[in-house]
Formats: sequence, C-alpha cells, structure tokens
Amino acid sequence: MTKAKTILIVEDETDILHLIEWHLRAEAFSILTAQNGIKGLELAMTQLPDLIILDLMLPGMDGLEICKALKRNPKTENIPVVMLTAKGEEVDRIVGLELGADDYIVKPFSPRELTLRVRAILRRFEAEKPEETKITYKDLLIDLDSYRVWIEKNEITLTVTEFKLLVELIQNKGRVRTRDQLLDRVWGYQFDGYARTVDTHIRRLRQKLGEEYADAVETVRGIGYRCKE
Repeated sequence: MTKAKTILIVEDETDILHLIEWHLRAEAFSILTAQNGIKGLELAMTQLPDLIILDLMLPGMDGLEICKALKRNPKTENIPVVMLTAKGEEVDRIVGLELGADDYIVKPFSPRELTLRVRAILRRFEAEKPEETKITYKDLLIDLDSYRVWIEKNEITLTVTEFKLLVELIQNKGRVRTRDQLLDRVWGYQFDGYARTVDTHIRRLRQKLGEEYADAVETVRGIGYRCKE
C-alpha cells in the first residue's frame, strides 16, 4: 500500500484550518497542523512533510520568515510551499514567490481549487526521472537525478520550480514556450491570473544564472519565453 502523503497546514484561523484539513483528509492525505509560526517551523523541520500550506499572517513568526528559513535549510529546501493568505496585492504574491514559495492562493479560496493545486504540485515533484540524467548547455551542466546545476563547475542553488523551468526551456531551446504551456508543464495546471507567477520565477532564475546565462532566456513579448539555441 502506498504511504499517504503528509501535508502540514500552518494557519491561525481555526475555521479555515479545519476547512482545509477536512477537505485534504477526504482526499486521503495525512495532516499535521500548527496555529502559530514557531510551531509550524518546528513541525516542518522535524516531520519533513511532503508539502506545506502556509498562511502569511501568523502569530510568533510570519509566513515569509518561515518560508525563508525553510529554503535556507538543506533538509527542507525542496519541500513545496503553498502560500495561503488574505493579502492579495501583487507585491505580496511576488515577495512570497521570490522567497521560494511554489504557489500562492488568496483568501477567500475554493477548497476544491486548493486540493487540485496540492495534487498538481505533488505530481510535479513526484514526476518520473527521465532516462537522460544530465543535460549540458554551453558551460552549464544540469543533473536531473540530483536537481543540481553547475556553471563552469560552480554550483548554483535553484528551487525545484526554478530547476524545472530551466530544464523545460533548455530541452525546448529555440522554441517559444507560452506562459500557459509553462504553467501546465512546470506547475501542472492552468488558472486565470496566474501567468504572472511564471514571470516572477523567470526573473529569479535569471538572477541566479548570472549575466551570461540570463540573456539565454529570452522574453517573447506578449507570448512567453524561449531559450536561445
């Protein structure tokens, strides 16, 4: 029997916490819960859940600080994080994504959509490894088994989402990938209004690649992105 995936929900509003918990348990997930940031970070570090649903505004320690701590720790850096918050302004969404969150859902939300997002993210992280284990592009080396990237033997640290974006673009170099295609291939779903999520991750990816390789990821205005051949 396949072991149930464990989801950690860090949410201080009891009604919302119970709503999320009920819907995810109905989908056969194992659930951990915390109602303050310090407890949430402790559970994440000790229990290593498969995915974390993280409120932004929390007592003790806010969601952005928790996300930052998770992404700095080698034990937890690859655990996918879904930000769940009442803050819907674009700047809040961008800050969350730039800290390494994999998705961002604004309250009030549809429990069904949240469940679909969780399943899509877990599928993405569980995707079967291809037969090819290494990809090269100029002086850039990508190891598909270990999710590691080197530029001229210097390793750069990418989140899993950034890594998958890079692989998708390089494997299709010379071809334009629309934002919807990238959402579908990298995130595993398409929802109206989330194309800007792609833009934020592309910007972070370019920063980490540095000047030489940032230019290799071209913006095709009004359509999407392309990796130079």
